Parts: sequence; C-alpha cells; structure tokens
Amino acid sequence: MTVPALALSLLLAFSGFSALALSLERHHRAVFRSPVPRSRRGGLRAVGSAGLALSFAAAVACAGWSFGPVQWVGSLTGSALAVVGLIAYRPTWLRTAALAALPLAALTLPLALPG
Repeated sequence: MTVPALALSLLLAFSGFSALALSLERHHRAVFRSPVPRSRRGGLRAVGSAGLALSFAAAVACAGWSFGPVQWVGSLTGSALAVVGLIAYRPTWLRTAALAALPLAALTLPLALPG
C-alpha cells in the first residue's frame, strides 16, 4: 500500500459518498438551501455509486486482490466519516470539497498506479 494509492481510493470514495448524501432531501437542502429536483436525484445516485465502484477498482488495481478490498473498506470508513463530519458541522463546504476531490484524484492517479 502506498500513500498515493490510498489517497486515490479515499478521494474517489469521498466524492461517491458526497453524491449519495446530496441525493437525499435533507442533506441537499442543508447544502444548497433548496429541495433536490427529482431529475437530479437519480443522477446523483448514479454518480455516487460510480464513485464507490471506481474507488474499489482503484484499490484493487493498486494493491491487488489480496489487500485491495481491505484498503477499500478503510477508505470507505475514512471518507464516510469525513462526509458525515462536513454535513454535521459545515454542510455548505461539502459541495466544494466533493468537487475538489475529483481533480485531486486525477492528479494522484499517475502516482498511484503501479509501474
């Protein structure tokens, strides 16, 4: 396990959990001060699920099948705690943090993938 590989998995999971949280009425209202449109709800759920799937794929690609799923579960735990903390204390920061996580994940991708 390398630090860039863990960061990549963590950032992708954070973006996925953020999108899934924003697909819920209560959290969307806390962040955007408006109800979630019905047309956006499905898209946020799809993006959130894709983010979690990409996080799993990144963990397995970087650490292999022997340790990748374990690293992924750790990334899920850390990113879920970060999303919950932001929603509870600074909900308006969630939008910025989730959008910043994607370019950071793209920057860590070349560093994380083996050889």
